[in-house]
Amino acid sequence: MASYSEVVGRESVALAAREWPTRSVQVSGVPMLVRDVPQDTQTEDTALFVHGLGGSSTNWTALGLLLADRVRGVAIDLPGFGRTPPLGGPAGIAEHAETLLEFMDGEFDRPVHLFGNSMGGSIAVMIAARHPEKVASLTLVSPAMPNPRPSVVSAWFIALSAPRLGPAVLRRSAQLPFDRRVKAAMSMVFGDPRSLPPEFVAMYEAELRRRDEQPWITDAVLAGARSIVQSQLVPSKRSLWADAARVTCPTVLVYGGRDRLVDAGIRVRAQQTFPNARLLYLPQSGHVAQMEHPDQVATAFRQLIRS
Repeated sequence: MASYSEVVGRESVALAAREWPTRSVQVSGVPMLVRDVPQDTQTEDTALFVHGLGGSSTNWTALGLLLADRVRGVAIDLPGFGRTPPLGGPAGIAEHAETLLEFMDGEFDRPVHLFGNSMGGSIAVMIAARHPEKVASLTLVSPAMPNPRPSVVSAWFIALSAPRLGPAVLRRSAQLPFDRRVKAAMSMVFGDPRSLPPEFVAMYEAELRRRDEQPWITDAVLAGARSIVQSQLVPSKRSLWADAARVTCPTVLVYGGRDRLVDAGIRVRAQQTFPNARLLYLPQSGHVAQMEHPDQVATAFRQLIRS
């Protein structure tokens, strides 16, 4: 029999299957899809949610709903992902940061609570470090920070960033039966796919089918992968770690013990580098703790802003 905490946890995860109202905002010459968290109460504080490579605004649905009483949640599809068409040229971390800053200038009149996952975490770090007046707090879930430690995943990203090999890898993957691709994707992203409620799995499959329909997704993934690899090669004084050391706002760092994409061992360096950071380590979580354990991430954020 499942414990009370397990039942509550599954109910929180299942919130990801709910739809948010959407709108379109013209940013950097493209119509950016924006999702707004439904709210019963009004609040002055705003949270902006930024997804990772290959993700979309739907990655934040559960967490946004759990925090709806505390912040007005806004999630976006970065150019080339979800339902937002790409920019005119290749877009990596820096280009997405510039686009997001343009969106923030037009959308918000006060600092926001900025959330970022994976590549979205890198984007959020860059913005918080270089435009501190725009960010009230930072919540980073498995941020894609440079890690010199070699791994199978780093080799995979290097392969994707190669001009000929990258497109060939993605083409071959796209030829696999859909059910095999779903299983492979879930095994890579989630700590324990078997624990996910059926409505969540159905939502995830539907999102992957929508992604298959986007003609630009391959180029967007390749450009993002190249920018992640290139961030490893930037001199230390201009690296994302240098940006992290300049972040002044309160920060929550979230890492999963079963993350196959970001080595959770980097959490020690991260906590030592960000000047005002606290750590949430979830041993059973994979790469997207905001989807797998949204209740615990929500609690960590509430504690951050309460203190």
